Amino acid sequence: MNNMQNILEEAWQIAANADVSTPENSVVLYSISYQPTDINKRKALQYMQKNTNMYMLDNTECGKRLIALGLETGNDVAAPEIMKIWALASRRFILSAGGNITAFVENADKRSTFVSVELPLLLQNERVKKINGIDKFEFAKRFGF
Repeated sequence: MNNMQNILEEAWQIAANADVSTPENSVVLYSISYQPTDINKRKALQYMQKNTNMYMLDNTECGKRLIALGLETGNDVAAPEIMKIWALASRRFILSAGGNITAFVENADKRSTFVSVELPLLLQNERVKKINGIDKFEFAKRFGF
């Protein structure tokens, strides 16, 4: 097995098992997939600088370990397997969330992890009540849900 295969194998293990838990009302999401800029991520980071009790997936044990492996995604479309690894981690992150979710997802693309993975799971997660302070089902209507 070559080095990249080893890294991806380790990444799958991390995405499937590393801690993604957060306190209630502390999850911050952003969407940059298929976007021309990373403005949503920059807004999320600015928000988190002012609200130090908040967590993005990147700030959990799982996210930190994936980034340490070199799998941080940028605003360009990452390799499909890396996107799938992050989607698995996102899935677990969303399923463990609760309360109000803060989302920087302006113009999120229907193919993005937010719209295709995270939002459907937020709607299924009974512990999540609101997104950006409004009922999660009302919020989801803007994305065709």
